[in-house]
Amino acid sequence: MTGGYSFSGKFVKDADEDIIADLKSRGLLFRSGTVRHTYPFCWRCDTPLLYYAKQTWYIRTTAVKDDLIAGNDKINWYPEHIKYGRFGDWLQNNIDWALSRERYWGTPLPVWRCDSCGRFECVGSRDELSKKEGFSGFKEPLDLHRPHVDELTFKCGSCAGRMRRVPEVIDCWFDSGAMPVAQSHYPFENQTLLEDGSFPADYICEAVDQTRGWFYSLHAISTLLFGRPCYRNVICLGHILDAKGEKMSKRKGNIVWPWDVIRKYGADPLRWYLYTAQAPGNPRQFDARQLDEVSRRVLTTLWNVYSFFVMYANIDKFVPAAGDNQPPHAELDRWILSELNQLVKDVDTALEGYNPTDAGRKIEAFIDALSNWYVRRSRRRFWKSENDTDKLAAHNTLYRCLVTLTKLMAPFTPFLAEELYGNLVKSVFPSAPDSVHLADFPAADEALIDKQLAEDNRLAMKVCSMGRAARSRAGIKVRQPLETLYVGVTSEWEKGALKRAAPLILEELNVKEVLYDSVENVAGLGEARYAIVTEGNNNVAVSTSITIELEAEGIAREVVHRVQTMRRTAGYDIADHIRLYYEGDAYFVQAMSGFAPYIRQETLAVALEDVVPDDVDLKETHRISGYTLLLGVKKAE
Repeated sequence: MTGGYSFSGKFVKDADEDIIADLKSRGLLFRSGTVRHTYPFCWRCDTPLLYYAKQTWYIRTTAVKDDLIAGNDKINWYPEHIKYGRFGDWLQNNIDWALSRERYWGTPLPVWRCDSCGRFECVGSRDELSKKEGFSGFKEPLDLHRPHVDELTFKCGSCAGRMRRVPEVIDCWFDSGAMPVAQSHYPFENQTLLEDGSFPADYICEAVDQTRGWFYSLHAISTLLFGRPCYRNVICLGHILDAKGEKMSKRKGNIVWPWDVIRKYGADPLRWYLYTAQAPGNPRQFDARQLDEVSRRVLTTLWNVYSFFVMYANIDKFVPAAGDNQPPHAELDRWILSELNQLVKDVDTALEGYNPTDAGRKIEAFIDALSNWYVRRSRRRFWKSENDTDKLAAHNTLYRCLVTLTKLMAPFTPFLAEELYGNLVKSVFPSAPDSVHLADFPAADEALIDKQLAEDNRLAMKVCSMGRAARSRAGIKVRQPLETLYVGVTSEWEKGALKRAAPLILEELNVKEVLYDSVENVAGLGEARYAIVTEGNNNVAVSTSITIELEAEGIAREVVHRVQTMRRTAGYDIADHIRLYYEGDAYFVQAMSGFAPYIRQETLAVALEDVVPDDVDLKETHRISGYTLLLGVKKAE
């Protein structure tokens, strides 16, 4: 506080009681009391902020209030509620724009005032200023900021006085709102700006607090100058909070430094997380540890599918043919290509609607289906030793899926997409665009979209998920074959769909037969012989009785699993053939000999012998079904 008061020199908030007492002693006090309300504080030092009345320069935006509101009707807002909510309310309650600031730095207010008669004049350009009578002249090097601009004077047009610039600078938000024209130096250059398609902007994006900042300053200036908006679409982002949901602050020490996150996790996982974790308009809690989950579930899964394809493509010397888009015959190929083209359509629609969240989530679901259904169900097709038509179709189908995914993901994960594109496309077709970001965005072939096939597989995947859960409940590994799977269905359509997908279900759940019945009858199967799981309107039951024959087949499958691990431990390439040796009791000999063709095919064994020599590359002892088995492997010559 300054002046001749007894409390002069005190911080104003500390002087509250003294001020009240002074007003009361002079008979000027109307009323005193305490009002509890949210009060603004300096974000740096927590000092209470003070507001007091001052003279200032204004732009009379209230004169174009109706135009501002009408212009907002033409803008598409995402999320939509901002349009007539936060932004619309701001326009409805519009007040004149307090333009000037008492700062040293900033764009100088281009208003000169006569020091004699008080006349004001607003100057529109350097050229206009230089032509003023009695102009003092620009100094080199030219700098139109303070204090240099304050030295520029000219003769008053009404009296003999000098015109001197007023001391204020312009609100920095005016600079931001002038961006669409200022960046092109319009109207002094680029006079076609308003007609050449550069104006208005198709799309802008900022956080929700800019409804009263940049979004408004852009809209107000454009409306004042041209009577129309300067942007067509806007994504309004929610704020990023810390892991506890609190606003980030350097003072609190809870900020997340972007470069620290990028160095640890990479830019693509961060981008994918921000796009897909939550809709853009909502505030989000940011926990960097969630990026590990994003990388593992989506990006690493995609990379593993890509690695799987490259490994077998190199083994088989597969070379994709340009423009090879022949519809495949295998139902699994037709299904994934149907899903792929539906994905392209969905992603294109979502991005056209400025909805990257749904677009990313659709891609995420497709990657999961590609990895955990198509690739897993197609593995044997890639393993086959002969390069037949079916294997070639599998290669072509997976290649098309990966290349299309690469292009769909380019806006989301530009670095991963560029790496995949270079390896999958540019290395094969030198004449292709140099970058995925220069390639055409995919277009859906709706003729390949098969709704019936999609529904069939969706139900089959649901049943398989329930079947795996039933096995887990019974404590039976998937490698152990079981006799029967019962599925409770609610309609003839479900029964027909599952019959069409039966080969996939049999292989996926490792059962010998699939039977269909009502949900009630399946639920009534005895728990002593069946493990039952219910999900939604369906249920499944797997038989838990294991015959000697089924147990022997299970042992053979377990042996294959152990040998595959030994192959990797021994450092064999995936295409290397081996000699496989074993030693065990008569039970193992019977199981191994009974399933010898299967074991040899799965392990690429050219020989299967019931004695383990000393010169093997690797030997290991395993416990399987309570029995001991010695296994040995040697690379075939």
